[in-house]
Amino acid sequence: MQLFDFELKPEDNLLKRFEEIHDFIYANDGLSPQQTLNEFLKILFVKIFDENNHLRLFHISSDEFQALRKNNSVTNIYERITELFEQTKTEYPDMFDSDERIKLSNMSLGFVVNKLQAISLTDSTNDAKGLAFQKFLSHKEKDGKGQFFTPEPVIDFCVEMIDPKLGESIIDPCCGSGGFIFSAFRHILKNAPHAKKEDLISNLIFGMDINKDITKIARMKLLLEANVKSNIVCHNSLDDLDAVKLLLSEHNENINKGFDVLLTNPPFGTAGKITDNQILTKFDLGYKWTKTPNGFIKTRTLTNGQPAEILFVERCLQLLKEGGRMAIVLPNGHFENPSLEYLRYYIKQKAKILGIVNLPQETFIPYGTGVKTSLLFLEKETTNLRQQYPLFFGKVKKLGYMGNKNGTPTYKKDKYGQVISENGVPVLDEDFSQIVIDYKQFQKAGEIHSDNSFSINYNELNGRFDYDFYSPENQMILDKLSKNSVRLGDIVEIVKSKSSKLKDKNATVEYVELSDINANSFEIINSTPYLVHELPSRASYELKQNDIVTAIAGNSVGTKKHATALVNSEYEGAICTNGFRVLRNPQINPYYLLYYLHSELFLKQMMMYRTGAAIPNVSDNDLMNVLVYLPDDETIRDIAQKMEHSFALRIESSKLINNIVLN
Repeated sequence: MQLFDFELKPEDNLLKRFEEIHDFIYANDGLSPQQTLNEFLKILFVKIFDENNHLRLFHISSDEFQALRKNNSVTNIYERITELFEQTKTEYPDMFDSDERIKLSNMSLGFVVNKLQAISLTDSTNDAKGLAFQKFLSHKEKDGKGQFFTPEPVIDFCVEMIDPKLGESIIDPCCGSGGFIFSAFRHILKNAPHAKKEDLISNLIFGMDINKDITKIARMKLLLEANVKSNIVCHNSLDDLDAVKLLLSEHNENINKGFDVLLTNPPFGTAGKITDNQILTKFDLGYKWTKTPNGFIKTRTLTNGQPAEILFVERCLQLLKEGGRMAIVLPNGHFENPSLEYLRYYIKQKAKILGIVNLPQETFIPYGTGVKTSLLFLEKETTNLRQQYPLFFGKVKKLGYMGNKNGTPTYKKDKYGQVISENGVPVLDEDFSQIVIDYKQFQKAGEIHSDNSFSINYNELNGRFDYDFYSPENQMILDKLSKNSVRLGDIVEIVKSKSSKLKDKNATVEYVELSDINANSFEIINSTPYLVHELPSRASYELKQNDIVTAIAGNSVGTKKHATALVNSEYEGAICTNGFRVLRNPQINPYYLLYYLHSELFLKQMMMYRTGAAIPNVSDNDLMNVLVYLPDDETIRDIAQKMEHSFALRIESSKLINNIVLN
């Protein structure tokens, strides 16, 4: 084939070219967004292979292109690029299957080659390539398989907090498209601008992911930054640890000792549980743990299945060297659920906790999930010698984008409502930057107290890791309640047995749900008749007159809409949902207790004890530990009389309304 005489030139607007190519393929070849992205990546690998080997076979003449537009069956271009792709697969055997082929139509293939043939991808500016991949690939990736995408502000924040240094080895064992390692790469270059990119990528940056298609994106990002082979491996990180280390050490034997830095967002949510016993037996956290007076011990019984992210916590610690640092994204339930206290115990035994940062509910909504998450920052310390040290808590309230489908950016505004700009660039309304500043100050001073951050001592850390539980506001409430208070569990009986009425499947009962409560008037305002066999499975407890019901599940728990009610004679014998707890025979005035269960002191404690990333709930044990403030007898009497009088007035009001006769 005769070499073409045009000169390859750098391109400063790769983003525009990439968008044009993607849109053309998507519009003309009937491929899904993810398939379109995969085909585009194949062509990029082919283009770089052609440039590296100076083949000059990646081309299409104007005559060929015109003929192709007239007759889509012209095959010269397809044969030429297909041959190049076969050679490319040999160059990147771990990226492509041997039988993989280009699935574009001749017309689309010709269009792509025509758009890229005169461009030198390897010589284009790093800014142009970085922009193209961060904006284009991240956006297309989100459209396709959003489960692999972590919001860029969260990624950059984790990197700033961990602060990887030049010379430190870095890994993401669930690297997806390489967001964390690419951000760490940029962070090091920003702080060490004279560092050699080729050395960083070849020797110090590692990624591993089970999904081959998505690792192609990570590989391509680094390939365009420095035209060297990267250490992105397609493999299951939960495989045997020795096998994982062996695979990684093929690229750099020094990492056998472990990595300096680990940054990751493991799969969770809909990823399902790991049930393969061959995998579970390789992990301490693959076994059941039992509580002891001094903590937890591992049993010899495997779990029936373990969420992948729990196993990844252990694997991440295994991959670190002693003193290595890590940041990991986890669902909030792992920080607070009583059933996972053993996991937190395990972490405390293996690592020093550097910090915990709470993220808003809407953080991942633009990327396909509403799971509430937090960030855990650890330093590996297997000897676990330091038991007294301060640890950092932060809370992100403003993300810099909205929790809508598109993640619309939000900007800071002045008192006149005008967007604030710096050097002509609008300033995002976000908390990440301030929390990084707080953390740096905390590292120097050993303590911090600001609008977004606070610190506690390790010995104040109990079985929970969540921000809200330790927040100064909540601790002030507990301090206030430390005197003149009693545990709720010490002054009431809690109905724990299901009603015997539920045994008669053909009986008709009245059923009370959470939504049947008027939270403002402390009343049950509705019930629904059901045959027992038609009741929802959550139907549980039988109500008696003068019982008090209070919600322990649902999004309203701990808010001003928290459902609490006094059961009157009308609902005697009704069945209520197990989203309530039925409080019976209180040892203090029931009307005072009813008032207290709607007070800020009670609601703040319920909010503090809430757990669960999807459906918030409060455990029976935590409910029993809620403190009930007892003022002097005269105050209790006065409040109770007012509450009782208000109920009497409502009854009288109902009678008056019911007795109105229209003539």
